[in-house]
Amino acid sequence: MFIFFVLAGAVAGVLGGMGMGGTLLSPILTIFLDVEQHVAQGINLISFIPMAVVALILHIKNKLVDFKGVILIIISGVVFSVLGTIIAKFINGETLTKVFGGFLFALGILQLVLGFKERKDTN
Repeated sequence: MFIFFVLAGAVAGVLGGMGMGGTLLSPILTIFLDVEQHVAQGINLISFIPMAVVALILHIKNKLVDFKGVILIIISGVVFSVLGTIIAKFINGETLTKVFGGFLFALGILQLVLGFKERKDTN
């Protein structure tokens, strides 16, 4: 079982460097490793901190970070993460899994639509 957790961390780390590790870590933990949804989201949040720090350092070094508006994004992100944590505390694991699955589905549809739109605009 240990090796599967290491592999999940490796996949999340690589994808986290690209800005999308947390999106896949929770499903990997819940679907393949039978971790309860609340616990998976907690693990995801804790693992995101070092991944984000390393990725941010590298992105700043490569001049890929636009600092305009960062403070507003940080403040609103912190405020709404606290709000989301409070809401998640009162939702059972099954409902939270469904909400997260719906979020991932909507995110996938949005990415497809934007990808097709971008492709159409470049042609």
